[in-house]
Amino acid sequence: MREKPFRLAEARGKGLDRWHLAGTSWRKLGPATYVSKDRAETPRLKLEAASLRLPAGAAFAGLSAAWLHGLEVEPCNPIEAVAPPASGISSRAGMVVRRCAVDPQDLVRVQGLPATSVLRTLRDLSLRLPLVEAVVIADMAMHLQLTSTAALHRSVKKSSGAQGVRKLRHVLEFVEPASESPMETRLRMLLVLGGLPRPEAQVTIRDSWHRFVGRPDLYYRDQRLGLEYDGGIHRETLAEDNRRQNRLLEAGVRLLRFTAGDVFNSPDVVVAQVRNALAA
Repeated sequence: MREKPFRLAEARGKGLDRWHLAGTSWRKLGPATYVSKDRAETPRLKLEAASLRLPAGAAFAGLSAAWLHGLEVEPCNPIEAVAPPASGISSRAGMVVRRCAVDPQDLVRVQGLPATSVLRTLRDLSLRLPLVEAVVIADMAMHLQLTSTAALHRSVKKSSGAQGVRKLRHVLEFVEPASESPMETRLRMLLVLGGLPRPEAQVTIRDSWHRFVGRPDLYYRDQRLGLEYDGGIHRETLAEDNRRQNRLLEAGVRLLRFTAGDVFNSPDVVVAQVRNALAA
């Protein structure tokens, strides 16, 4: 009981009742669910506790499942799960539970917890997320090699007519396994949905002596135009980034750099700047 979350019924079986658990040694995680105060309140802990409140045959789904599979998403706001139609369960405190039939092949155990498979998770998220964010999730799954474009195409074909497949097919038009960050994906999607040609991702650039000079996040080969997203880590690597940019310029590659503020707050400006650079 010191290591894992537990239910009140389990505690009573060991001689502890509700008033014992109100002391300083324990912390309440949810309805009749407790854990030792020594355990840090992490997403993993919250999902462990939530699993104790799920009926047989239920599994984590949506963003909760995506996090368990290793994707960088928020898994607990709220915790998402699916349960068999006959379970009678409805959404509970801090959890959204959807009753639906799930193919046993779409259920797996990840990090010791029940979850929908990667393919089923992507299909479910494609159904309810905006297109750009669904592509962000799919790109992350591809980059981590949790699935492939071939596997996604097979899933779409096999599940033709199922809920969410049409939107997953749309997502498939834009996925990019080489994408290395969510903001890189968002920048690429901003340009494509803004009517610009689709840039290549993570292209290795070499100079006339075939020496490596850089690898822009996005690249327009014919126009020799590179695009990069500058995240928080850029401030820590500014000197090396500047040297790399100089090497690219010497190799005849122009470079435009954008931040999250540019993508989210001035999307039209970003598209216009890239359009102008392509036409220059």
